[in-house]
Amino acid sequence: MRLVFVHGIGGRREPQESLRSWSGALARGMQEAGHSAAADQLLAGRLVDARFAYYGDLFHDGQSQGGTTELDEASAETVRALLLQIIDAREVNLSDTRSRNAFRSAKAQLTASGTSQGVGNILRRCIGAATTVLSASPLRNVGQWASGALMVRDLGQVARYFDRRKSDGEGMTLADHIQRRVLDAIDDEPAIVIAHSLGSIVAFETLHRAPANVPLLATVGSPLGMRAVVWPNLEPQPPFTPPLVSTWLNYWDRDDIFAVRPLLEDCVLPNSDGVCPRSTRVDSDGFWVHSATKYLAQGVVGGKVAEMIQTVSSGN
Repeated sequence: MRLVFVHGIGGRREPQESLRSWSGALARGMQEAGHSAAADQLLAGRLVDARFAYYGDLFHDGQSQGGTTELDEASAETVRALLLQIIDAREVNLSDTRSRNAFRSAKAQLTASGTSQGVGNILRRCIGAATTVLSASPLRNVGQWASGALMVRDLGQVARYFDRRKSDGEGMTLADHIQRRVLDAIDDEPAIVIAHSLGSIVAFETLHRAPANVPLLATVGSPLGMRAVVWPNLEPQPPFTPPLVSTWLNYWDRDDIFAVRPLLEDCVLPNSDGVCPRSTRVDSDGFWVHSATKYLAQGVVGGKVAEMIQTVSSGN
């Protein structure tokens, strides 16, 4: 049986190192839930055939650095809409005046009327707004992005994934190539799929094409419910649970800036077997709770994965 991890936005990473890190976090979650034997077997490579479906290199070509220069005006507008929805969702939870004022200032930068259009201007406004947001609590202390430009670069990966206007000589879009990586990792064997952030979007669309049964799809820190940008761009429409997914568990933290509209059962229809997402809130420590490893180390996540592996392995 396979266990496939699907990552989200960010810079380059080393797949084997990421596989060890995610497996280690999941093992801690299994241990917390009382599945120490399964955790030990996972770390020893005996529990499942664990794979890390890496696609981050596809955002970089030989000349680019995977930054904002690859965005056109339409994609830049997508980044602006993403930032606006993140700001709107988080602003209502801010308790201190300084942070509220910073978020309002950022929103004003993004919605200013009478400004010239064009990709350069839109990106400058996005970077300015992102810089302002990063100066506010809770993002001020997380160190996830050293600058607003890096935050915009990472959000730009979502925009580029959804840009289905551009294809290569094979007639394949960037999303097609990314999904191929996940399909290759799953192959034709039953697979548990754990998908984080942008990876939950990738997994959702990929599993509508996958030939293998998926006993469990676990999404963590998912933006699938973001109505302004993500949800209306998903394929197929209207979104429904992929046909061969038997169970879909979705985990979200109230302080996760990307888990906007986290109750996915409210915006994803069931498949023909009646399977729809079931969302569970978790609470992580620290300022930055969007990390995949923080989610995987939760007992409620690790325990469910261990139980599903046991169920499938026993043939029940």
